[in-house]
Amino acid sequence: MRRALVIAYFYPPLAGGGVHRVLSFTRHLPPLGWACTVVCAGERDYWVSDPSLVHAVPPETEVIRVGGGSALSAWLRFRGAGPAGRRSGRVFAPLRALADWWLLPDSYAGWARRAAAAALARVARGGIDLVLSTSPPDSVHLAAREVAKGSRLPWVADFRDPWVTLHWRRPPTPWHAARQAAMETRVLTEASLVLTASRTHAESITARPGGRPRKLLHLPNGFEPAPAFTPSGGTPPAADREHYHVVYTGTLSLADEVGTLLDAVSRLLERDDGARDVLRVDLVGPYDEDWLARSLARGLDGVVTFHGARPHAETRAGQRAADLLLLWRPPGERFRTMVPGKLYEYLASGRPILAMLCADDEAAALVERARGERIPQASADALAAALGRRIARWRATGRAADEPRDWLSGHTRARIAADLARAMDGLVEEGHA
Repeated sequence: MRRALVIAYFYPPLAGGGVHRVLSFTRHLPPLGWACTVVCAGERDYWVSDPSLVHAVPPETEVIRVGGGSALSAWLRFRGAGPAGRRSGRVFAPLRALADWWLLPDSYAGWARRAAAAALARVARGGIDLVLSTSPPDSVHLAAREVAKGSRLPWVADFRDPWVTLHWRRPPTPWHAARQAAMETRVLTEASLVLTASRTHAESITARPGGRPRKLLHLPNGFEPAPAFTPSGGTPPAADREHYHVVYTGTLSLADEVGTLLDAVSRLLERDDGARDVLRVDLVGPYDEDWLARSLARGLDGVVTFHGARPHAETRAGQRAADLLLLWRPPGERFRTMVPGKLYEYLASGRPILAMLCADDEAAALVERARGERIPQASADALAAALGRRIARWRATGRAADEPRDWLSGHTRARIAADLARAMDGLVEEGHA
């Protein structure tokens, strides 16, 4: 059996959207002939965790934890992470701004140097056939580049999102932008294979004026078929027939869309006297306490509930019990390459989807293929009107039936891992030719 050395900051018990893709790789690659060694952050080096995910890590996976080294981990050790992912994410915004000035490519650069040393030490012990790095943070690719150069092993650079500081945040000076662009180019041109989670990102890389990858593969996030509901050891909760549940799952920190949602709910309650009795908005994920305070100030207690971070199986059960799943993404052209990982879970649930997305992009096309509804971004009026129409339909006809989406079968993470395994086999065999 071959072995891949995976460099990924986020790995269980750390939680958040970035964990599930790499976890699925390590779950599904071994039956395809690839054992995995994971070099990852320490168990307390992020402000959101889900200990239940540890049970999904195959017992044969070798895990090498490199604790500390990032600005965030230092801050968490100094201040504490807060309960259940409940904290003001705006506390971390100044750290991010400072990192944009002083730490390249990001605030995890110090961790990446330590991770590279740990990875090289593991390679020296033998038995490693390939290096795979998965970002964000982008600094993991610099660690993998150092390992690949020092070992001459093939290297797969996996981009869950585009190079964050260059494409999603504005570098503070032209000098910083040039440095970030040079780092991105080195990774894209030196990796043996570049993976992207969205087709739009792959197309943008192909069209870039600079150097292009040796090989490029679009590998979508996909989803795991719904697991048994395990947190309480019982069956999934039955849908609440007395209330209309709008559910959002995912990170709510530093998301202005939460404000749009609170504004929309307030306007809907003003227009429809009976909506307060039936509407329930369940927000599941780490959140900023500012948003909770704003919701309470608007008198939305009992209608809008911030549940905080929950075990992943419980979150999936909540998706399947929803009357409507809400999806959003930051506005702006530069975010068109983002296809949120949870969108595939939403699609797999079969439940109706309402998405605040810009038109004619990849995520919107997936929503519309699933007969979901897209409305303009950052419009509280459009969201209030859409929710009002949905509640009126629910009052008249009851809970909507699940929407069959058989076309999703090609997007299971097992199928996606099989595509990855074939590509990795090809890289190793080319090296031996």
